[in-house]
Amino acid sequence: MTLTYLDLTPAQRALLDGLPFDGNHLVSGPPGSGKSVLAAQRAVMLALTGRPAVLLTRSNLLRQSLGPMVSALSSGGTPVTVATAHSWLARWHGGEVRRTDDGWYDWPAFYERAALGDPDEPLTLVVDEGQDLPPAFYRLCRILGARTTVFADECQRLTETNSTLTEIARGLGGCDSHETDANHRNTRQTAEFGAWFHTGPGSPALPDRDGPLPRLHALPDQAAVARLLTGLAEGRPGNSIGVVVHSTQAQFDLLARLEREAPRLRPQMYTAQATAGRYRTLDLSRPGIVIVHRASAKGLQFDTVVVPDTEADAGTDPTSAALRMQYYVMATRARHDLHLGYAGEREPGHLRDVPRGVLARG
Repeated sequence: MTLTYLDLTPAQRALLDGLPFDGNHLVSGPPGSGKSVLAAQRAVMLALTGRPAVLLTRSNLLRQSLGPMVSALSSGGTPVTVATAHSWLARWHGGEVRRTDDGWYDWPAFYERAALGDPDEPLTLVVDEGQDLPPAFYRLCRILGARTTVFADECQRLTETNSTLTEIARGLGGCDSHETDANHRNTRQTAEFGAWFHTGPGSPALPDRDGPLPRLHALPDQAAVARLLTGLAEGRPGNSIGVVVHSTQAQFDLLARLEREAPRLRPQMYTAQATAGRYRTLDLSRPGIVIVHRASAKGLQFDTVVVPDTEADAGTDPTSAALRMQYYVMATRARHDLHLGYAGEREPGHLRDVPRGVLARG
């Protein structure tokens, strides 16, 4: 198998080349630091040692994004499986798997299965967005004796069952820690807006690349949202536009309106509730509009990001860590420009205090 490197910076290449093949490793970094690219590259590199590697995500949409990346990184047959953690765990366990109320599994049963496993079949695991998996998963990795590399940012924990960096390291029984800190995705203006909602100590370094200020629009109804999206799509036909909304109902309402009023745009929509078909499998290489739920936005990137319904958070405490993490994640999906919208007479409280030098209005 021949290895092909994607467009890595010298610092990213040095980090990747400096990771030992053996042992457990935890790589932390902010949005735009290239963690997903590095995770895909790491999985392919580990597979070169002769042990098949598994690249895991929590999000199915992120899995769809990483699959083509892994294929592009190697020629010939690549012994790398790209899967969601849920699907891989179910296949590994075999038989009937009992789900628990938090959406995961009966972990003690998995620990027992691991203890009875074949020690001559060692596992190689790479996890992207590892903060979204529970501590119990990392304890399982330790019991399995898997060599595990995790890419994570604890300031992007959006799930109810998540892990801090400390919990990941503890679950693995110890690991070497590494950092990647440059933001290669966002413009300086988008990153500065995202930093307004950052929850960790200090603020990530701002990138040098310039772009337009993020803009807040008064969007009184779905018709106004559709007009904004249509204008953006027609003005930049080669760009990807990620529309991140707060509910599945809002997704379907917006999709129906766009298909009715601008079918030529061929919008796509993803919902985790779908088990197959057009709402489950997308063509993320195709430019145009992609409508996703906030819970599915992690790890993705688009030329333009639109968050049209910020009024949904108007009643939430603006200092809430969960709210701040949501906006930090949503904003930093944008490679070039960011648009936010609200319905109602007043700006939502969590945006009202953002300075005009950081967020344009109108």
